[in-house]
Amino acid sequence: MVDVTTLRDLPEGGSSPRPAMPRLTRKALADEVYEALRAMVMDSALAAGTRLTTDALATELGVSRTPVRESLVRLEAEGLVNKRAQIGYAVAAPLDGRSLEELFAVRLLLEPAAARLAAEWATQSQVDELEANDPALRAVPASGSPYEDYRAFVSEDARFHSHIARASGNRTLHESIDRLHAHVHTYRLWTHGGTPINAMKEHAAIADAVRQRDPQAAEEAMREHLTGSLERLRTAL
Repeated sequence: MVDVTTLRDLPEGGSSPRPAMPRLTRKALADEVYEALRAMVMDSALAAGTRLTTDALATELGVSRTPVRESLVRLEAEGLVNKRAQIGYAVAAPLDGRSLEELFAVRLLLEPAAARLAAEWATQSQVDELEANDPALRAVPASGSPYEDYRAFVSEDARFHSHIARASGNRTLHESIDRLHAHVHTYRLWTHGGTPINAMKEHAAIADAVRQRDPQAAEEAMREHLTGSLERLRTAL
């Protein structure tokens, strides 16, 4: 069982020191607080089980408690933190092997079907929005924070899968896929370097099939993408 600590109990030294909390401006404060906390969870700077108190976080970040509370609610919705009765929020554990397999079993049921439907029912404007992946995403910088380096790709991955699901025309399917927050959970398994180039190529194949209005090709391309992602994550895990 993981010990629950307060934010201030985290070690300042050792092999994985906790990075200093950034001081934030008032501009888009709630989003900045959310991103600051999300980055620390995604980079494992806040270990699984770490207790997150509103007062301590607000003090560390130099902000009021309101944006911190709002950020914790958002992180809970994504499954990055858990709310415990009489304790408050704590950092959720990353996916283990069984959870990873279960997540992809669900994705393989839902997302190939969504891609097939998108090829059939996407509006022309939705097809037009399937832009090519940004070439800049191929060059991953080295900022010292894996999440900061990959944030553009994490956002692109979420946007792409949500867009395909929305283009299916099935609102329930779209909402179900979005609620999985798969991009968040799977990213936490990438603890070493690398580039998202394979996933980007697979995204492009799905997009091409949708543009060509080929339901079978779209379904197969999505299935190949998810299968490839699962294999890469098994290796990382």
